[in-house]
Amino acid sequence: MMRLAAPLAGIALVFLAAGPTQLAGRAVSPAAAQAGDQPEIAVSVHHDVSPPLRDIPSAPSARKLTERPLKPLPGEQALEPVPDRALQSSAPIPAAAINLLNFAGVGQGDYGFTDNFAPPDTNGAVGLTQYVQWVNADFAVFDKTTGLIFPGFPKAGNTPWAGFGGGCETNNDGDPIVQYDKQANRWILTQFSVSTTPFLQCVAVSTTSDATGSYNRYAFNYGNQLPDYPKLGVWPDAYYVTYNIFTNGQTFAGPKVCAWDRAAMLAGAAATQVCFQLGTTVHSLLPSDLDGTTAPPAGAPNVLVRITTSSSLQLWKFHVDFANPAASTLAGPDTLAVAAYTRACGGGTCVPQPDTRQQLDSLADRAMYRLAYRNFGTFDSWVLNHSVSTAVVHRKAVGSGIRWYELRTSTPGATPTVFQQGTYAPDDDFRWMGSIAQDKAGNIAVGYSVSSSATHPAIRIAGRAPSDPAGTLAAEQSIIEGAGSQLRNLSRWGDYSSMTVDPVDDCTFFYTNEYLKASGTFNWSTRIGTFKFAGCL
Repeated sequence: MMRLAAPLAGIALVFLAAGPTQLAGRAVSPAAAQAGDQPEIAVSVHHDVSPPLRDIPSAPSARKLTERPLKPLPGEQALEPVPDRALQSSAPIPAAAINLLNFAGVGQGDYGFTDNFAPPDTNGAVGLTQYVQWVNADFAVFDKTTGLIFPGFPKAGNTPWAGFGGGCETNNDGDPIVQYDKQANRWILTQFSVSTTPFLQCVAVSTTSDATGSYNRYAFNYGNQLPDYPKLGVWPDAYYVTYNIFTNGQTFAGPKVCAWDRAAMLAGAAATQVCFQLGTTVHSLLPSDLDGTTAPPAGAPNVLVRITTSSSLQLWKFHVDFANPAASTLAGPDTLAVAAYTRACGGGTCVPQPDTRQQLDSLADRAMYRLAYRNFGTFDSWVLNHSVSTAVVHRKAVGSGIRWYELRTSTPGATPTVFQQGTYAPDDDFRWMGSIAQDKAGNIAVGYSVSSSATHPAIRIAGRAPSDPAGTLAAEQSIIEGAGSQLRNLSRWGDYSSMTVDPVDDCTFFYTNEYLKASGTFNWSTRIGTFKFAGCL
């Protein structure tokens, strides 16, 4: 998501005009394309292998960007508030998770770091021995057992592309995602380059399980189509990525969904990209992201999901064929009815804080990262979440909670159905900016931000065991309570957080999000908390 930067005098961002992207011998008209159209096919414009990341000095601070405020995407206007029939307004079941490790992430005053961007786009992933956290516009590697940061970190976000050339090397533009490919034991780092044209997505895939080692590096070219809000999912046949596209960086052109050739990128070879461009009536799709050691059924497509305005989910199925890319297909959307909801803040800004009139953005117009998938052998399961209003007073929606879903299918390739759903709001505080996952025993955990006129923005978690009543979460637990509010003229919060599961024991959850140590602007901090359920061994 484009973000605000700490103001710098005399700095302006200029997007250069360019023609339509030329792919597979034809010009693509993004606004017109729909699911089922012919795929766009291209090859990475450059690739190489980096030196070990531990040996690369941090890139110098890049030119700071001043970008547009968050605004609702076209075609997604809020509807009249409705009662929430899935509301859980109390949490009588005692908390079941056992807190393990809790340590500072990259943020103001920690590890010599100073904030330059907002929001931080806090995300992270856990590997065999390390935890990698990435915020705008820096990342760090930690020992996952002790929480100690590795020497030489944090590093600027464009450091992995030092010597690569072009925008990936020179621009540190953010919207980062770090992932861990659990089947291959490799790290994936990606951020966009959008302060110069052509607009690029920069990708680095580690050559080993060591996040401080060398990387296979790639750049994918999107021409004049700015690939905003990228979200990455790991799947056996590809790395799937979704964007909201803005032509010339200005005009919304609909979402784009792409598949990168995972096998080629693991091998360091030139990688093909297969994309489909959807129209402007939809936005913000999430790709399925594989958890656990059991792969999905052979040939299963990657399922992509988005929320609608009030009472349904939309699903697409992406099947990529790198042997014959033109045979790749994107089918959908299928519509799943869910309990009616009202998007928190109408999808915009209304989250209150103590001691200030400044409210925070909800990002409730979209499902929150990740769409976590797991194969339990006898059924497939997906979990996802978004933020919804929890009370309606005088036809206005007030308060917010975490709406979460578990989708299931027992037939490979079939359309998932809703197995359970709930809206977690055990009191009148606002809960939003969630991330959800489940362990190998089927325990589900969701982390999120909490704030109100009496509660500084805090980081909390809630979870459930498979034996708990359907659609409910147990009593919440705190990762850290904030000690300050975000002040005037800065509403941006998030734009995402991250719940991941340790690939070694497949039980330990790692959650990271932002908070403030003191009231102010551009002074956010982050925290990383780990926990597990007693029933997961």
